[in-house]
Amino acid sequence: MKNICDWNNCKNLGEYKAPKEKDNSKKFRMLCLKHIKEFNKNWNYFSGMSDSQVTDFLKSDMTWHKPTQSFSSSDNFFKVLWNNTLKDDYENRKIKNDYDYMRQFKFDHKDIKAFEILGLNVGMKWGEIQEKFKVLVKKFHPDMNLGNKKYEEKLKLITLAYTQLKNTYREKIDT
Repeated sequence: MKNICDWNNCKNLGEYKAPKEKDNSKKFRMLCLKHIKEFNKNWNYFSGMSDSQVTDFLKSDMTWHKPTQSFSSSDNFFKVLWNNTLKDDYENRKIKNDYDYMRQFKFDHKDIKAFEILGLNVGMKWGEIQEKFKVLVKKFHPDMNLGNKKYEEKLKLITLAYTQLKNTYREKIDT
């Protein structure tokens, strides 16, 4: 199906999309080459906006027009992850950090990978794991790295490694 140019009785083939409205909707019209050039020359997305509105739009555009959330926001992914990770019932059971007997247990390949991700020697004391985790979270948190996705992915990996070890240590203590 061929489209006819949607420009004042033009009969040429409309091959180029042009927005119908300024609201970033998916509505568009098809124009021929001559009329798309004219449309683009006259198009001004910011017409009718004040300088402050344009500035606000450009600032919002830096975050893809999505509201940013502070770390303290209740639904912030990292806050939820952080709170779930730090729910340590070990403190409630008064388990001390100096349990050297942890070293006698064998760790599976997931545990060994988790120690490696956290940059720790296999069999470290639980308190040392917690301390290292806190340091890594501060280092790789997106707020500290201008929202860089690379650091966000690294932090997710670190959190998963910490959770793996937390579950392993819980099993070893409960038995």
